[in-house]
Amino acid sequence: MILITHALVGAALGKQIRNPFIIAPLAIALHYCLDTFRHGEYLNRRSTFKNTAWKVALDLFAGLAIIIVYLKFSHASIETAKNIFTGTFFSLLPDLLTVLYWKLNFNFLKKIYDFHGWVHPYPKGDKRYDWNLRNNLNDIIFSIIAIIILLLF
Repeated sequence: MILITHALVGAALGKQIRNPFIIAPLAIALHYCLDTFRHGEYLNRRSTFKNTAWKVALDLFAGLAIIIVYLKFSHASIETAKNIFTGTFFSLLPDLLTVLYWKLNFNFLKKIYDFHGWVHPYPKGDKRYDWNLRNNLNDIIFSIIAIIILLLF
């Protein structure tokens, strides 16, 4: 899944649950559950930090911008805003840890990196990770559901 999807789903989770100590592990678990669905990736075997950093930044900015705009216009309480950001942070954490292992080779993160790779349903380089509408349909659906939860519940 792309970062915007994880961020929005984490925010929706954070809005629904009041206890941040429950939000954190649920957001991490939900991240891995989402990654089991077919989805496109803008990262591939040829990706380098230099040619993907802007994609990651844009993806992250878009998700956070939607969440901040929602918070601005919803007049959410400070507690709700904290829970939304807790859900967002912990839903993005597995990808951050994967990048830290990938780029900085922190060996203590290898098991997390391996698990993250394992939950993805297809091997690296598979065409089912290509960046196209069919592969990104689940990202779109989960993002829309998360936005609906944020707006209506």
